Amino acid sequence: MGTPEYTVFEAIELFHKIGLDGAEIVIQDGYKSGLPTECSMELLQQIKDCASANHIEIPCLTPYNSRFNALDEDVRRSEIEAIGRVIDYCKFLGARYIRIYGGNVAAGEEGDHWNEKHAKLVASMRELGDMASEKGVTLVIENHFNTMTVSARQSAETIREINHPNVKILYDQANLTFTGNEDWPEAIELQKGLVGHMHVKDLIFKGENHAFVGNDDVSHPDENSRNVITRIVGEGVIEWPRILKKMKEDGYDGWLSLEYERRWHPDDIPDASIGMKKSADYLKTIQL
Repeated sequence: MGTPEYTVFEAIELFHKIGLDGAEIVIQDGYKSGLPTECSMELLQQIKDCASANHIEIPCLTPYNSRFNALDEDVRRSEIEAIGRVIDYCKFLGARYIRIYGGNVAAGEEGDHWNEKHAKLVASMRELGDMASEKGVTLVIENHFNTMTVSARQSAETIREINHPNVKILYDQANLTFTGNEDWPEAIELQKGLVGHMHVKDLIFKGENHAFVGNDDVSHPDENSRNVITRIVGEGVIEWPRILKKMKEDGYDGWLSLEYERRWHPDDIPDASIGMKKSADYLKTIQL
């Protein structure tokens, strides 16, 4: 996401140059800095070789499927099959995690067949959890708007209901902040012991009105509903030193993935060679 101007190969080379340890790679057709949804073994081998040559690990793959809670069974099965392919890509590349959206809930339909859709989400994640377990992969469901896991409380309750060792939470405090959900002390406590992966990004609010208005796109808010401006990590309102210290105290020792949103908001932040480097350098100064 942070390198829309780069190919995946160029991004991996850049990450090595600016001192990063890994690359979380988008799986989506038509995106320059991602891999196609139906990826050849030849391309995967080239990516694996490039990462190895640059001493970059690939901890996580990030597909954009979301309709795991669809009442249309054909749609739901199609999404499960798509993630099945990504699980195979993870096995080949040595990636341990897949970012997952907790279903798809368009703005205004929160109460529309919620229980039935939630049951579909739980069933999908249990099935995918079994598939992931066979390949040594864990699905991590993100705190994310327009899903069934917007808040930390929803995320924790959903993960406990799924009750699968290979399905955990992707903790994203910035998402919780701009959607008006839990602040970090409550979010960490609610999700304690359930987090498998973390996204790190920063932001400032546009004005005094912090209300978030959702839209129909689960991947990113459009400009009309966006209530924040993206910032380099350390230059916004998210209290990363306190968050990371508390997470470490509570036993989290996993990845910190820089969700540098230049793909969606290129006017907010500079090229990854500048902004991702500054973000990583800042994180490295935090005393844990």
